[in-house]
Amino acid sequence: MASTPQLRVAAAKNPPKASKPQQDGEPSTRIPPAETASVEDHFFWTYTEEPHRSRRQAIIKAHPEVTKLCGPEPLTKYVVLGVVSLQICCAYLLRNTSMFSWRFFLTAYVIGATSNQNLFLAIHEISHNLAFRSPLANRLLAIFANLPIGLPYSAAFRPYHLTHHKSLGVAGLDTDLPTAVEAFILNSLLGKAFFCTFQIFFYAVRPMFVYSPPFTLIHLLNLVIQLSFDYALTRFCNGSLQPVLYLLFSSFLAGSLHPCAGHFIAEHYFFSNVQHGTESIQEHKLLAKEKASDQEREKKTPHPLDSLPPPETYSYYGPLNIFTYNVGLHNEHHDFPAIPWTRLHALHRIAKEFYEPLPCHRSWVWVIWTFILDKNVGMWCRVKRAQGGRLVGGGGSTKNSNGRAGECMSAGPDEAGDDGWKESEIQN
Repeated sequence: MASTPQLRVAAAKNPPKASKPQQDGEPSTRIPPAETASVEDHFFWTYTEEPHRSRRQAIIKAHPEVTKLCGPEPLTKYVVLGVVSLQICCAYLLRNTSMFSWRFFLTAYVIGATSNQNLFLAIHEISHNLAFRSPLANRLLAIFANLPIGLPYSAAFRPYHLTHHKSLGVAGLDTDLPTAVEAFILNSLLGKAFFCTFQIFFYAVRPMFVYSPPFTLIHLLNLVIQLSFDYALTRFCNGSLQPVLYLLFSSFLAGSLHPCAGHFIAEHYFFSNVQHGTESIQEHKLLAKEKASDQEREKKTPHPLDSLPPPETYSYYGPLNIFTYNVGLHNEHHDFPAIPWTRLHALHRIAKEFYEPLPCHRSWVWVIWTFILDKNVGMWCRVKRAQGGRLVGGGGSTKNSNGRAGECMSAGPDEAGDDGWKESEIQN
């Protein structure tokens, strides 16, 4: 049986000394907080490189055929057309239905929220130029997919999301990271429940306080087309605001306490302090083959990940991937952002020796439930780094490479190699 592949862990130049030694005498990868915050910082700060680039290179070396999986997926545009049509149809049929009726709420939760979550993730997929070969065609399809969301979103999302890929965990660049103030205020049962209920607003507002990409013609086009659509839908429905309210309410529910919204938390909050629920596929296979005796079950054996930094990305392989462009295969997506949603399972099968040992989630509903109720996981459970990364979409250049907002980070000369990224993905 082949041994588990070893990944390169690169340290930043002149990293700070580790704050706590591990029990075996090896230095910990955890370092003191690199940011000055108004509250005590409990994030997991590290100097190590994010894991996806090195794993991508290792997979390509072991399985060079995976690069053939890269490229646009023609099916995407048809799925987008179908879901947009469904949402416009539902909005029209609810034009005379009160927003406070059970029919309005149930439709918005079951159909609307699921559909708009699907469109959020269609825009996510299209942001990597995975619907067409033409960047402009991708931008226009994203604007079309944006229509049932109710507010212009697609143009602003793209530079922030590509920077998230190039700068995973880098403070001041990765806008997916909560701030220390957010974590301090919301790190309680009620706070986490509030965050999960209104997380769509956190993801919408937080980036504006981190850095601002330039406003382009695509942003203007997105704004004009979205507002024109909202106005035209209202006029077509004889001045009724119910259709637009339905679309907006669907977008809110899509990022609230909805099963599909579990992916927001599942992707990058680490659950390594929780005793069960994120076992790897490999661990489940071993447990299925060898049923431990009751005595062995009672023994508290160290988890194989205890001596490592907490995982930064978790995958989910359950049925909700059907509605969400396989975004659950998130390790696979971060390793190869140029592979479309329909081929991520093929990537997993080809490189299963890399993915099966990784911790993963079994249920997004469990993720939300555990995140709120378990004191061992919360807003502080994110890995942060002060150096590295790359700002995508403008913002100026600087010689100082410390990951602060507004700086254009250089990923180094070897980042532009044949490692599964297409240069067209970072072109505006």
